[in-house]
Formats: sequence, C-alpha cells, structure tokens
Amino acid sequence: MSSIKQFQVAFDCAEPERVARFWCEVLGYVASPPPKGFATWDDFDRTRSPEDQGSWFACSDPSGVGPRLFFQRVPEGKVVKNRVHLDVRVGTGLVGEERLATLEAECARLVALGAVRVRLLYDGNDSCIVMQDVEGNEFCLD
Repeated sequence: MSSIKQFQVAFDCAEPERVARFWCEVLGYVASPPPKGFATWDDFDRTRSPEDQGSWFACSDPSGVGPRLFFQRVPEGKVVKNRVHLDVRVGTGLVGEERLATLEAECARLVALGAVRVRLLYDGNDSCIVMQDVEGNEFCLD
C-alpha cells in the first residue's frame, strides 16, 4: 500500500477569494495561478455561468512545502464549531512570557486583517490563542 504524500485543506465559505486572501496574509501563501489556459482568474470566471463565477479560489505555499488551501463557496453559513482547524505555529520552541508575547503580537496583526480573538489559553508556561478567520472559522495561534 502506498502512502499519500500530498493533501490540500478545503474550506467551505461564502466568499472564497476573500477568505483565501486572508489566509495568504496569515501564512505567507500566494494565490494559486488560474486554471491552465487563462491569464487571470477574471478571464477564467468570464467563461463560467454567472452562478459559478467566483465559486472557488486556492492559495499555496510559495516554497512548495505546505499544503495547498482550497476555498469553495457553499450555500449554507457556518453554524457550529469546526471539527478540524488549523494551528498556526508562531510560538514553536518558546515558553512562558516570551511565548505569550509572540502570540499576542501575531494576534494583533491578524485582528487588523479581520480575524477575531476568541480566548487566550494560558497556564503560566504554555499558551494558545483561539481565533476566528474572516468568516468565523476557528483556528489557533500556537
């Protein structure tokens, strides 16, 4: 049995490009190129029916290491907590006040981009900040 080496993370959302561009800023990702044969995403969208225009968007790690993120429009809004979420690893190797300060600085940057701070989990040594992206999807600064 062969093992799978690549995967993408898919997000259901109302505004795929808006959510994708938020995550590009969070992770240092870039918008994925449009499908082959199209110079821009707008060119691609013009070939689709009006209801399908802007229905998906993707971004990727420019170094090619991280997974591709895929954003697809769905008709229903988010109503419950995510069962899967991303941990954005900004404090790896840090502890105590140094870790907390690093997480707080990143939290402030992401709030300015439209994220929402939900709560701080801190036991005096280890810390994590629970947040929501621009459409309410939970993630953690870890």
